Amino acid sequence: MANYKKISTRILVLGAVVIVAVGFWASRSSNTERNAVADDNVALADFRSTDIEAIQRGEYVMRTADCAACHTQGKNNMAGGYPLATPFGTLVSSNITPDRDTGIGQMTERDFFNAVRNGQGSKGFLYPAMPYTAYANLTDQDMHDLWAYMSTVTPVNHAIDENSAMAFPYNIRLAMLGWNMLFFDNKAFDGDADGADRGRYLVDAGGHCSVCHSPRNALGAEKSDHYLQGGQLGSWYAPDITSNPHVGIGDVSVEDLAEYLGTGTNGQATAAGPMAEAVEHSLQYMSEDDLMAIASYLKSVPASKTKAHTALDASLPSMKRGALAYEVNCAACHGVEGEGMGELAPALAGNHALQGEPNNAIRALMVGARAAATHTKLTGAGMPSFAWKMNDQQIKDVLDYVRNSWGNAAQPVTPEQIERIRVGMQARDKMIDGY
Repeated sequence: MANYKKISTRILVLGAVVIVAVGFWASRSSNTERNAVADDNVALADFRSTDIEAIQRGEYVMRTADCAACHTQGKNNMAGGYPLATPFGTLVSSNITPDRDTGIGQMTERDFFNAVRNGQGSKGFLYPAMPYTAYANLTDQDMHDLWAYMSTVTPVNHAIDENSAMAFPYNIRLAMLGWNMLFFDNKAFDGDADGADRGRYLVDAGGHCSVCHSPRNALGAEKSDHYLQGGQLGSWYAPDITSNPHVGIGDVSVEDLAEYLGTGTNGQATAAGPMAEAVEHSLQYMSEDDLMAIASYLKSVPASKTKAHTALDASLPSMKRGALAYEVNCAACHGVEGEGMGELAPALAGNHALQGEPNNAIRALMVGARAAATHTKLTGAGMPSFAWKMNDQQIKDVLDYVRNSWGNAAQPVTPEQIERIRVGMQARDKMIDGY
């Protein structure tokens, strides 16, 4: 009996310790005390900043944070409605105009800070598809300026049910408290955001680059030990952007990388998909100094451990078939030797993005792709769909040839990878099958 009481006491003590620990971490992850610097009296619908310089700075912060890319669908600026596919269901971006009924018009500046930096919105906890995990790094000044800019956005009455397409239990917002406790680093930026650490600040705060370019675990949290080493993003793959010389940006100059970020192309690489959206809505508006700061920081990120592969033997029958198919279908734009057409069609020779995860290359062949159109380079490249013209084997042969020619070396593409994208993208089958 005495032993039973001792065991019961120990269980109760252990349970109490666990409860206290959980409570501590939950309070730590949800603590919004640093947002007390914001006004907590005037609602956005009742506020209109007259500080022109703050508004201009705030618009720049909005651009660096790429708010428009997700919160604008159609002509209604910031009125939400953009679908965001996640492994747990589809989220719909919220209306963040100052509309009092359907937007964020009833939020005070403090409420706004809580939502942007801590993921605590007017309807409860936000999902990390809204990258508050990165925006937590935004400085007080940038947040004040962003608030000033948001006061100038035209209110739009547009009701959004953000998580209506999320399956149970992922549609329970309160569950994000536990997720935050496990994965949200609720800390301010630890460097000089306007000086020596400007590049890191832009990448890790507003730019939220790791949100797309880092892999995630089964619960949707970034794997911090694989920072910027590439990650799946819906039907796209955000590639490795570490200093890895084989699949990353290791041998790309700072100047060429900055040009790519600001215009969508540097003659070698061309942005498409979500990256093209980031260039169009965000990066093209950034100053040359900031683009150079981002490029310099990315070049300093330690290389991933992905090693170079040995190129496939050009004498293989599949490589010969791929060479013929490439000459017939691809060489007119991408060149006989993969040299490309400058800004109109990317070079394939020595193209590191081709040599890693093949997802984007398969997707482009299946359903086509469109590059960014920017103020500097008005005509973006366009890639037509070849799903109607090539079966899975032909796509495999072409990609194996491209990924293992002109200095490239990569693993063979698998039939499973091709089938997954053809089915997932609902691409049509070849019109007349056969080789």
